[in-house]
Amino acid sequence: MEGSKHRELKAVSAGTPTALQRPFLVYLEAILPSLSPIERQIGEYILEDPERVLSSTVGDMHLGSGARIGSIVGFCRRLGFRGFTNLKISVARGLPQIPMGYREGHEHALLSVADKVFQCHIQSLRDARLLNSERTLQKVSEVLEGSRRIEFFSIGMSYPIAYAACGKLRLLGMSAATQSDSHLQVIAATQLQRGDVAFGISFSGRTRETVQCLQIARESKVATVSVTNCMMSPITEYSDLVLYATPSEIQYFRAPLASRITQLAILDTLFVLMARKRRDQIVSRLQRVQEMLAGHSLVKSQSQPKELTN
Repeated sequence: MEGSKHRELKAVSAGTPTALQRPFLVYLEAILPSLSPIERQIGEYILEDPERVLSSTVGDMHLGSGARIGSIVGFCRRLGFRGFTNLKISVARGLPQIPMGYREGHEHALLSVADKVFQCHIQSLRDARLLNSERTLQKVSEVLEGSRRIEFFSIGMSYPIAYAACGKLRLLGMSAATQSDSHLQVIAATQLQRGDVAFGISFSGRTRETVQCLQIARESKVATVSVTNCMMSPITEYSDLVLYATPSEIQYFRAPLASRITQLAILDTLFVLMARKRRDQIVSRLQRVQEMLAGHSLVKSQSQPKELTN
């Protein structure tokens, strides 16, 4: 019975659009870290200047990327295209969705740093929405709602996202927890039982500790969910349901800024989906929390705001 449940959840994630159904350049950037070295070389050449690819032949790609013609043809077929021409059509369709970092040319020279950063975040949020189907988002929210307990697993730059998600679920009256120490996370993973949910968050999808925790949970027949920025990464192998944050980053220093924004947006979406079903309970609960937190403010106002101060 449990095996069929895991297969059912996996089928929902498998129904997520592929390279032929979502903006190709967004998809290519998402799977880039999971490609073989030669495939990554071809992918990086395409992302470096997509417009150049539109006027290129397979021979031009061979000379420009350094990859063999056979490898380029194999790359196209690996991504579901009949040939190089079909790949170019998808590149042309995806040009409006190119992340700002890959279009760092003359047209952006006059923009301020602030403009560029904000544009990157805006585009990243749009891309992340395209990467996740309504069906998968709804299914994840249902799995979380029906769980006995939710344990978040994440370290490094992704940990604050897990911590924030944990706090929001507690506002809904749900049992959620996360540990800041990776060893304690492993211990928590071993204590999960059927009816619980293991929720992993990893930018690369390759963080050993996070992947290990989901693997432990899966072996205990626990439902597993993950949010990652890299498709076909190891964490997806141990996840019944997967949500994808944007893979795009700011070109200047490759710091994962946009990834955190889109991870938060995905978790906020799940929060709202669940909150709408508990509207009456949540209003009274939030009012109670607001009253308790009001005493912690440095300056007390005459009329308390209707929203939480934190």
